[in-house]
Amino acid sequence: MSENKKILIVDDESQITRVLRHSLTAHRYDVRTAADGVSALETFHDWHPDLIITDLQMPEMDGIELCREIRKVSTLPVIVLSVRGEEKTKVQALDAGADDYITKPFGIEELLARVRASLRRNTTSVDDELATLNDGDFSIDVAMHNVNVREAEIHLTPKEFDLLVFLFRNRDKVITHRAILAAIWGGNFTEQTEYLRVFVGQLRKKIEVDPSQPKYITTEPWVGYRFLTSSHNRQR
Repeated sequence: MSENKKILIVDDESQITRVLRHSLTAHRYDVRTAADGVSALETFHDWHPDLIITDLQMPEMDGIELCREIRKVSTLPVIVLSVRGEEKTKVQALDAGADDYITKPFGIEELLARVRASLRRNTTSVDDELATLNDGDFSIDVAMHNVNVREAEIHLTPKEFDLLVFLFRNRDKVITHRAILAAIWGGNFTEQTEYLRVFVGQLRKKIEVDPSQPKYITTEPWVGYRFLTSSHNRQR
C-alpha cells in the first residue's frame, strides 16, 4: 500500500491552517503546518513533504523568499495562497518558483483539484517508447524528470518540466495560449496568460543560448508558441 502524500501548509492565520488541515486530512493527506517561512524550511528539511501550500505575507520569511529558498534545493510543487490577486504579485510568485497561485477566498474543492494536479506529475504513466524524448539538442527522460540540453543537465521546476514536455511533444506546431494553459494548468486557467508568459520566460533562460533571441521556443504573435526542432533551426 502506498504511503499518503505529505503536505506542508505555511500560513500565519491559524483559522486558515485549521481549515486546510481538516480538509486535506479528510482526503487522506498527511499534513503539517508552519506559521512562517523560517519554520517551514526547518520542517521541509526534516519531514520532506511532497507539496507545499504557502501564504505570501508572513513574519520572519514571506512566501516569495520561501519559494526561492525551496527552489535552491528542490523541485517539489509549491502552491501559493494569497489575498493579493493583482497580476504583478502573481507574476512575482511564479517567477520565484511557485507552480500555482490561488487567490483567497477560495473554494476547498478548487484547492483539492489544484493539489491533485500538482501531485499528479509524480505518478504520470508514460508508454515505454515515450519515456525518453530525443531530438537534436534535447534529451528528456520523462519518467525520471531529467532534461539534457546540448549535453548539459538542466534543472527545471515541475511546471517548467511539464511545459517543456508538452511543447516538445507538439514540436513544430503552433500551439495557442489557451491550449497550453488548459494542458498544463487546467481549464480554469485558459485566460491566465501571465502564467504562461512567466514560465516561457523562465524556460527560455534555462534552455536557450540567448533567451532574448530564442531559437527553440518561438513566439507566434497574438496566437501562442511554437517549439522548433533542430531540423527547423538548421533551415532558418
